[in-house]
Amino acid sequence: MSGRGIIWFLVVGLIAGWLAGKIMKGSGFGLVGDLVVGVLGAVLGGWIFSMFGIAAWGLVGSICVALVGALVLLYILRLVKRG
Repeated sequence: MSGRGIIWFLVVGLIAGWLAGKIMKGSGFGLVGDLVVGVLGAVLGGWIFSMFGIAAWGLVGSICVALVGALVLLYILRLVKRG
């Protein structure tokens, strides 16, 4: 992955983490926390989508995949936190 690719991956992760925090009615985890949740969510979302044979292209597609992964990750984190 090139330097530009890494920067876009981080931007997509930040956007997805922020959106997931807003959708899940949370206050978010701050800039770094949202970035981590979004980046891990992007990886998780990519894995989930590939399991179903779904592909997404472009910036909007990448954000959607990362958002789905971040939402799943936040849901799992909240389940673990409760338990």
